[in-house]
Amino acid sequence: MPIGSVLNQFPPAFFLVVHLAAFLAAAYFASRSFNGQKRALGWGFTLYALAEISYMTYHLDWTVFLFAHTISEVLDLAAFALIFVGVTRHVTSPSLTAARQATVG
Repeated sequence: MPIGSVLNQFPPAFFLVVHLAAFLAAAYFASRSFNGQKRALGWGFTLYALAEISYMTYHLDWTVFLFAHTISEVLDLAAFALIFVGVTRHVTSPSLTAARQATVG
């Protein structure tokens, strides 16, 4: 029995709910990021939300698994990169660095 074959026991609706929840979380975080003027984070979460939509197309039988999975992985990779850039840009910003040095020094 292959690893993870127990997941075949779940109905397709379960996977749609999981991906829908991830999509809603990503859309919420994207909205908050754009409202907070954090464009890189906003676009990263937007790409993640699009990846979740791509995953859902397979579970709705609109695309084949390999196509949906490949598109989603590319979107996830770009999302990860943008979120990393957004976070590191915030952490290494001059105002935050100066505030950190003022409290330490």
